[in-house]
Amino acid sequence: MRALDYAFRQGWKSLLRARTSTLFAVVAIALALVVLGTLLLVTWNVQRALARVTTAAEFSVFLKDDATSEQRGAIESAVDQSSVAAGREYISKAEARTRFRSQSADLASLVDGLEANPFPASLEVRVLPQAEADGRAAALVRRIATLPGVDDVRYDREFLAALSAGVTTLNAVGLALVTIMALAAAVTVAAVVRLGLQARHDEIEIMELVGAPLTFIRGPFVAEGLLQGGMGAILALLALVGGYLTARAWWGEALAQAFDGTSLEFLPIRLCLLLLAGGMVVGSAGGFVASRHAGFTSVTWR
Repeated sequence: MRALDYAFRQGWKSLLRARTSTLFAVVAIALALVVLGTLLLVTWNVQRALARVTTAAEFSVFLKDDATSEQRGAIESAVDQSSVAAGREYISKAEARTRFRSQSADLASLVDGLEANPFPASLEVRVLPQAEADGRAAALVRRIATLPGVDDVRYDREFLAALSAGVTTLNAVGLALVTIMALAAAVTVAAVVRLGLQARHDEIEIMELVGAPLTFIRGPFVAEGLLQGGMGAILALLALVGGYLTARAWWGEALAQAFDGTSLEFLPIRLCLLLLAGGMVVGSAGGFVASRHAGFTSVTWR
């Protein structure tokens, strides 16, 4: 405990001595964690929205204008006998037009100016989760698309798969960028810690000559890096909270409508703690590397 107390007291003193250099290191760590936190915030909310939409997946069967009642009956029978649907609803051309007016009030005047109704009748089919998981829903969609009277079939799952692939790509690119920025932050911390090592050159020589334990010599520099990482992480979390509140105030309602009522949420506490721990790890790693490779000719690290 004495070594730990000594390390943090000396590390804090070193931070105060080199305020400007410390600020650069803290900002470098904060920038790396802001990028990572933004990536986590986006993917966390997208995955929540995907989970909600997936549980209520459906496909729409758009009918041709000249489709007969017999053809519509055949389509409904195919849906009912497939053991795929949790329910279905027929939307007539008039109902489709009314829906559009209520959901897109800004564009309603464009529709009102048309003499003919441009909206097709459709059959909305809600899909059972197990049928979607085992591929039966996709097979039914392909079969219905070939039936007489069907103009087009739109399956939500195709859009969800494309969105999921986009999120995966975003994660890969973001993690690569975060890795580069984290390495740059660690190098910055190491450079700042080396300044402290040079300032304490004589003190370290004396401690080595009197046989001070290695933990007392290196400990303060590791603690200094850890403190820099912790401050950078806290700064990043504050920036993320500010960005989240701004985004929610400006686009929260629009995003909720786009993702089927799923509201924008901040990161759960476990991810916030991971960001804090990540900043401390990056900082302490930079401090440890700097203490090992300080280059003092009169000190022999054992």
